Amino acid sequence: MEGALRACKEVRSSRVRCRLRCQDQHPFDATFSDLRFPDVVLRRAACMNACIEERIGTQSMHKVGEDVVQDFHRRIPYNYLQLAYRKLEQPDQAAAAAHTYFQANPEHVEMGQNLEQYKDQPGVEEEHFVDREARPHQRSFAAAVGLYDEGDHRGAIALFEEALVQYYEADSECRALCQWPQRFDGHDHLRYRYSLYEIISDHFTQVLHCEHECVRDLATRPGRLSPMENYLPQHYDYLQFAYFHEDRLEEALQCSLTYLLFHQGEESMTDNVHYYREMLGHDGQPREEAAWYLRRHKQELELLLIGSETMGVEFTEGNYWSSTGGREDSNRIPSGTDGWMEYVPISEKKNVVVAAQQQLKEGGPLVYEDVQLVQNSAALNGTQRVLLDRVISEEECSDLRRLAHAVTMAGDGYRGRMSPHTPNEKFEGATVLKTLQFGYEGRVPMGSARLFYDVSERARRVIESYFLLNSTLHFSYTHLVCRTAITGQQDHRNDLSHPIHADNCLLDPEANECWKEPPAYTYRDFSALLYLNGDFEGGEFIFTEMDAKTVTASVKPLCGRMVGFSSGGENPHGVKAVTSGQRCAVALWFTLDPLFRELERLQADEVIQALDTQSVWGGGGLNINPKDEL
Repeated sequence: MEGALRACKEVRSSRVRCRLRCQDQHPFDATFSDLRFPDVVLRRAACMNACIEERIGTQSMHKVGEDVVQDFHRRIPYNYLQLAYRKLEQPDQAAAAAHTYFQANPEHVEMGQNLEQYKDQPGVEEEHFVDREARPHQRSFAAAVGLYDEGDHRGAIALFEEALVQYYEADSECRALCQWPQRFDGHDHLRYRYSLYEIISDHFTQVLHCEHECVRDLATRPGRLSPMENYLPQHYDYLQFAYFHEDRLEEALQCSLTYLLFHQGEESMTDNVHYYREMLGHDGQPREEAAWYLRRHKQELELLLIGSETMGVEFTEGNYWSSTGGREDSNRIPSGTDGWMEYVPISEKKNVVVAAQQQLKEGGPLVYEDVQLVQNSAALNGTQRVLLDRVISEEECSDLRRLAHAVTMAGDGYRGRMSPHTPNEKFEGATVLKTLQFGYEGRVPMGSARLFYDVSERARRVIESYFLLNSTLHFSYTHLVCRTAITGQQDHRNDLSHPIHADNCLLDPEANECWKEPPAYTYRDFSALLYLNGDFEGGEFIFTEMDAKTVTASVKPLCGRMVGFSSGGENPHGVKAVTSGQRCAVALWFTLDPLFRELERLQADEVIQALDTQSVWGGGGLNINPKDEL
């Protein structure tokens, strides 16, 4: 495992170095022509191939699947390492591995408890709890902030300056990695037929977007979903004030002017600039590296807008350095106009926009006679929540469980990953369309496939009616799922079957926010889980506060029981560990936007309509081939 980590770092380092070296060796010069462009491209390609093979050997040896890439990104190897080092009675190494893993997986309850145990073990010191994957620019920045808060402005200056150098180096590396092979959804250049320049434009726009997003990547800590606010400009904000304390006003002015490149006209920083100019008797210039960085950022934006229009996709510029993040101190700063003024940290200047409170409704009719209301939002300690029983019968539960055993596949919906949420359980799933295909092929009873379709429609109608929606609720995704406890892996288990999350936004427990932005399914509006059994241990569905820790309600699954709720940050939820047996359910997500209707559901609707026409359910003949529809 240590060898795998070393190899991963070596491959990454080699790719960065070769990309930058070949870029320097084969630059685009001023004498640009139709032949000069492909000449440079071809020479760079040859250079990079030769460079990589010289450093790490044949490139095919280092090609790995997306799942492996994601595992290393999530620092999964360190979970294995901490267990192995613990068994080898090397607690110092185990502590370092555990700490490294926990930095990127702060919701992992079991690892948090392991860290507490390591702290009490003999031979383990505080310095052993190191992040082996720490990014140098973030580490230096955090240390610099610590010194600044302690009043050590000279030490803070040195570290902030070091952090800036490391930041711009990390930016070059991030951008270099974007130019290696990419996998873009819906784009297979070997199969579609576009002109040379269309293909170049397509691929270049995707790569350019990756490079443009390096701003966000460099400001995001491991295991976090959103970047630190105002990350790069904060360096210059801290520096200008630290230089002021050290009576180095030339540097303070330069850093203040640099900060204003990012936030033109920001009031308190503009006042600082006026003061420094007045004290020095002359003006200054912002730092060139930041000015160049922003010029390039603006040029990239212009190209991205052109490329996105050519590709026919929408591009929205992100807010890369929100001015709401800043120093959190209450120091006073001299003003050149008003004598002394209270310094207001940028973090306190946040423009608070109060959104109009959405009118929440619930308590509508349950449509079906047998359905029974168990708890409403108030009883579940939240908003837009409902718990219902007898949505389906015992017989229907049994039929759907038999269907699940026949059609579900390990990792369905998660790129084939058998244990996408926890290594202690096996996950299996199937869609409505897949079950209809199995029914047509005679692998499952067609009536059971139809039951899955009908039950999901029943759930949709109940949710739409109960929450008094004044527009149609459409299917966004429908999944028949089972979670099975893996025998021999349940001792002392404290993790979750499904980590706490929200369904249409990126939950950020540390910031107490839920960011409604990709890759979240932002178009989802309501969610529901219809349970098929309760004969297992654990597996309770839980609602929490936005801190992902405080449980507000717990639901024990039973046959025919359904929990429904709005999909936003008001309803963070998860599933407790299934420690014995198998837990099966129909998971449903809905949208109010018809543009985001589930494609497979629309296809399934057509199949059902065709089969109804042929009276298949009554045993009549079948004169069409549903595979054409499927």
